[in-house]
Amino acid sequence: MTPQGVPEPSPELLRLATDVRRAATALGQTDDAQRQQALEAMAAALERHTESIVAANQQDLEQAVAEGLAPALVARLKLDAGKLAGAIDGVRQVAALPDPLGVRQLHRELDVGLVLERVSVPLGVLGVIFEARPDAVIQIASLAIRSGNGAILKGGSEANRTNRAVIEALQEGLVGAQVDTTVSADALALLTTRQESLALLRLDGLVDLIIPRGSNALVRFIQDNTRIPVLGHADGVCHLYVDAQVDVPQAVRIAIDCKTQYPAACNAIETLLVHQDSAQAFLAAAVPALEAAGVRLRGDARSQALGVAEAATAEDWDQEYLDLILSVRVVSDLEEALEHIRRHGSRHTEAIATRDVATAERFLRAVDSAGVYHNCSTRFADGFRYGFGAEVGISTQTLPPRGPVGLEGLVTYRYRLRGDGHVAADFAEGRRRFSHRDLGA
Repeated sequence: MTPQGVPEPSPELLRLATDVRRAATALGQTDDAQRQQALEAMAAALERHTESIVAANQQDLEQAVAEGLAPALVARLKLDAGKLAGAIDGVRQVAALPDPLGVRQLHRELDVGLVLERVSVPLGVLGVIFEARPDAVIQIASLAIRSGNGAILKGGSEANRTNRAVIEALQEGLVGAQVDTTVSADALALLTTRQESLALLRLDGLVDLIIPRGSNALVRFIQDNTRIPVLGHADGVCHLYVDAQVDVPQAVRIAIDCKTQYPAACNAIETLLVHQDSAQAFLAAAVPALEAAGVRLRGDARSQALGVAEAATAEDWDQEYLDLILSVRVVSDLEEALEHIRRHGSRHTEAIATRDVATAERFLRAVDSAGVYHNCSTRFADGFRYGFGAEVGISTQTLPPRGPVGLEGLVTYRYRLRGDGHVAADFAEGRRRFSHRDLGA
């Protein structure tokens, strides 16, 4: 064990990771049609196994409830027939997306007969660690295969039965697919123990990117204990700011959707900021509507004076509830709202409700989050809703990829230079000069 408590990978895990990497290398050489056909076969296999997958999930749900799993995690764990059908539709949407590989991003003549290209290629192998989200197996597997990457997945123990049922269906689909043998079921692997997930963090050289999807504690631990690049977000503390000039009924509807449409999601709002000039009218409508939807409100002194029942503490402004709880604060102006978001936001998704276009533009420019919205719900921060088919996760880092990460976040690029006996000395000594002429597509 290392001082951080991360074990060395076992020989079995090393063999598995080596097999995934070998399969990923071959997968990266396949053409667009082969990878599309592989995804269609995966979707068909999931449909064939719907009954067994849903039954496995029901067993996981019953055990999770009996063991007292938090309601937010139970909501994420659920994979009924309807949710599974949506995930299968997502696989087919990913299959229909344009091929992300082999895209020429640069085509430049450096000299006569010396031509440079920059071309998109797969990352290699993804290591994905997630909690209570069996549908994540489907999303990540489809995006990985479509983008020519292998994937090693580790879900939470609370979803073990569902995850196994899903991965077995996906691998069966790949085995039975009438495609080139380079689309191998070995490109997908499932880990089932905590020891394996910890050791996965030591597989630099075999794994190219770690994607954590789960709690703040999970993401922070992974970021602190691996040399492999990590893509993800630790918190989803999202805000809705209700401006002075606002359509109150519209803003109330947006607020209810932001909080209640799926409160366990990382893109649900946790704090409502309300301009003092609209606070009385807005909260008079919003408080009873939110309470009728089952939301507990915790507010500052000014919002309590306008109907919010409970007092908020300093800790509430930084809290990701993932539940039907919402903190409320009345602010003096836009600048105070922006400062609150800077101090307490997680750079995930923020929204403004206003009829003032200039104020909206100021908000959209000033807020440094992956998603910044005007007059719409934060719940749109999602790869499926963005038209990505699915997402491997949401990144709140400044460098790309940022926000919901789909296919474009799973490719990198490679420079290819073709010459005819060219040597650098000729240019250094002035015998030849670079032309640097762009050749176009």
